Amino acid sequence: QLQLVESGGGLVQPGGWVELSCAASGRNLDTYTIGWFRQAPGKEREAVACVSNRGVTKWYDDSVKDRFTISRRNDAVFLHIHSLNPDDTGVYYCAARGGFLCGKVQFDDWGRGTQVTVSS
Repeated sequence: QLQLVESGGGLVQPGGWVELSCAASGRNLDTYTIGWFRQAPGKEREAVACVSNRGVTKWYDDSVKDRFTISRRNDAVFLHIHSLNPDDTGVYYCAARGGFLCGKVQFDDWGRGTQVTVSS
C-alpha cells in the first residue's frame, strides 16, 4: 500500500496562494496517477485536480481550473492554488491509483490530508 503524505497547508489570506505537496516515502510517484481532493467543512469530499502517470494528462474540475495547477517534480506531486478565497477552505487530500485514467475516477491509496484555511 502506498503511504501518501500531504504538506503545505496552513492559514492563508484571501487573494493569496498556497502550494500543496504530495509525496510517498521511498516511492516514486511517477508511475501512479495522482488526484487532489478537497473537503470543505460540512461538505463531501470532491475531486479538484488530477495528473496521470508520467504527467501526460491533467484534469481539473471546472470550478477550479482557472486557479489550480497540478504538477509533478522530484518524485512528488504539487497543487498550486492562487487567488484563494474562503470557499477554498478545507482539507486537501491526495490519492493514487495505478494506470493512466484521470478525473473523477476511483483512487486506491489516500493520504491523511492537509488543512487549508483561507481567512483574514
